[in-house]
Amino acid sequence: MTDDTTRDVDADVDADVAIVGLGPTGLVLAILLAQRGHRVVAFERWPEPYPLPRAVHFDHEVGRILQACGIGDELRTIIEPAGIYEWRNAAGATLLRFGRDGDAASGWPASSMFSQPDLERLLSDRLASLDGVDVRRGVEIVALEQRDGRVDLVTADDRRVGAMYVVGCDGARSTVRDLVGIEMTDHGFFYDWLIVDVELHEPRVFEPTNLQVCDPARPTTAVSGGPGRRRWEFMRLPDEPVDELHREERAWELLAPWDIRPDNCTLVRHAVYTFAARHASEWRAGSVFLAGDAAHQMPPFAGQGMCAGVRDAANLSWKLDHVLRGVADDAVLDTYAVERSPSARSAIDFSMELGKVICVPDADEAAARDEAMIAGVTDEPAPAPDLPGIDDGFIDDSPDAGALFVQGTIGGRPADDVLGVGWRIVSPFPVVLDDDLADWFASIDGVVSVVDPAAPDDPNTRRWFDSHGRHAVLQRPDFHVYGTAATDVELARLLVRLRAALTREVSP
Repeated sequence: MTDDTTRDVDADVDADVAIVGLGPTGLVLAILLAQRGHRVVAFERWPEPYPLPRAVHFDHEVGRILQACGIGDELRTIIEPAGIYEWRNAAGATLLRFGRDGDAASGWPASSMFSQPDLERLLSDRLASLDGVDVRRGVEIVALEQRDGRVDLVTADDRRVGAMYVVGCDGARSTVRDLVGIEMTDHGFFYDWLIVDVELHEPRVFEPTNLQVCDPARPTTAVSGGPGRRRWEFMRLPDEPVDELHREERAWELLAPWDIRPDNCTLVRHAVYTFAARHASEWRAGSVFLAGDAAHQMPPFAGQGMCAGVRDAANLSWKLDHVLRGVADDAVLDTYAVERSPSARSAIDFSMELGKVICVPDADEAAARDEAMIAGVTDEPAPAPDLPGIDDGFIDDSPDAGALFVQGTIGGRPADDVLGVGWRIVSPFPVVLDDDLADWFASIDGVVSVVDPAAPDDPNTRRWFDSHGRHAVLQRPDFHVYGTAATDVELARLLVRLRAALTREVSP
């Protein structure tokens, strides 16, 4: 829970954290903070949640973060796992196959397909169940003032709300970003695509579940939109009028070759989007932070747009929690951008590289591409590339620091559901700490988990310790490794370094 003395000092503010924007990023951030007992006020300019599909994919790490929001069981009912992502050319030849079936390192499928309104409904219901949360929909922020260690927000109806910190999760046209004067860097990567979502009237198997058709006559994406739903994305050709793609009749014409018709499905949405690649020059301005699309936008080809925002929320939430509780110095918040900006930039770059392969309308260029890619296809799918870990920021310099740690099981249940989310020491050996360190670790909600890496129902943990050969792992609240140790003595020193890093003390 939030430290009482911190609450008393800041009793004149309306909230510990004000969040502007209640898409997935804002909802996850609000939940993670509220679960820690913090006062949260959340503003959303639209009176009702957006009812149509947008994002349709999240990866295993994001599945684990959503599980940490307390919706894990319900979440599994609204997803369609999609193990393999296949690319084919116009003739149907395979250019690329990657991915994996089954759960990945975080205890969730490598790729899960879903409908965003379903996810937002789960998150909104969870947020509504928590104490200390003030959700204000249909309220627009028009001004912002920072003074004396607080931030005052002014709404369109001229009301003022004060908070210790403000996070702009308000999308690509972020008002918060504009109010604090943060610029965006544009990578100049633009393509128009028609997005079409349908609900199927009858169950139907699509093989593969997710398909990219690299046809210069019409680059096309065909993927799951969650159980009973499908999404198609059709690239606008160079000489094709945008207005032509806005017509519903044109959407049905493009769907017809896939045997998708008005009599076997319902057209849920059709809209032309211009995919862009941009990132914020700064992620923090005093006590104001950016997250999600307010900080970065990317093409959809790697399925990382929403994922990046949820990762932002997971990273920032525990740091805000620690500072508000007096566990950490405010300087810890500076590591948010240090850690998240390179990861988002990597996702942007990867999405652009995929787009450069996909968005080829020239037949000769496409033929050369196909020849080169077909030569590299094997019988086994390639592993899905993971985003790089954290190279700089709030991590130790011991082996594997910054990597994403695995989620194992305890008694057949996901470990996070048993142990909670916070700092965690994981070891296959009994852990011995002196009383001072043990008490301090408990005070920051640290948990020691002695696991059995040979347990038959816990292959993730077994594989990790077998391959890394470490005595213990110190995991951060966002599931990244702070550091590792080869002995109990090294582990004690690692905890001393953590305490010093949190409080900016000089480590012995």
